Amino acid sequence: MYAIIRSGGKQYRVAEGDRLQVERDVLGSADQDKVTFSEVLMVGGDQPKVGSPTVSGASVLATVIRETRGSKIIVFKKKRRKNHTKRTHGHRQDVVEVRIDSIKL
Repeated sequence: MYAIIRSGGKQYRVAEGDRLQVERDVLGSADQDKVTFSEVLMVGGDQPKVGSPTVSGASVLATVIRETRGSKIIVFKKKRRKNHTKRTHGHRQDVVEVRIDSIKL
């Protein structure tokens, strides 16, 4: 069985035992050991259920493994022929790694 969940404007396909990296800002305080994702868009398997927009009563339970930072994203901007303006910025997103424990209907 698998589920499609929404977290932070992004959609993830998850199954039991999967590891997933979710933005920390979305989860709030990641000090808790267990996390519940209540926005389940679809539950697949033998009898798939599609929500409109979410499946009522469905939830995905996960355990927080660790907090870390994602890989560095480099943003480079350049304007041609305008005094050779160049600009480089970097960014690392704070993420929380979770393990999917169960999918409940």
